Amino acid sequence: QVKLVESGGGLVQPGGSLRLSCAASGFTFRMYAMSWYRQAPGKGRELVARISGPGDGTNYADSVKGRFTISRDNAKNTVYLQMNSLKPDDTAVYYCNVNRIWTDYWGQGTQVTVSS
Repeated sequence: QVKLVESGGGLVQPGGSLRLSCAASGFTFRMYAMSWYRQAPGKGRELVARISGPGDGTNYADSVKGRFTISRDNAKNTVYLQMNSLKPDDTAVYYCNVNRIWTDYWGQGTQVTVSS
């Protein structure tokens, strides 16, 4: 079965950096686009970044362009989100996502808190 496990969240000061990881299993990883979403308290879940299966295409939410970078290692079945210049508004639970055969799969999420 599809399994997504996020890691790397934590507490960081404004302007700091974090790198999130998502280990995937249960499907042919290299064939599917992978996404990172986030959900802040009291808000809906929003798309942060997406990367194509081969890793040669990416897109980002306007709010994170130039600060976040999504990447993947298909040999390790892992997708990453490098987050730089973090702001308090980036505080949220971050989720890894794959849409496979018209079904969305989610990890358990990892908390990112940006605060001084």
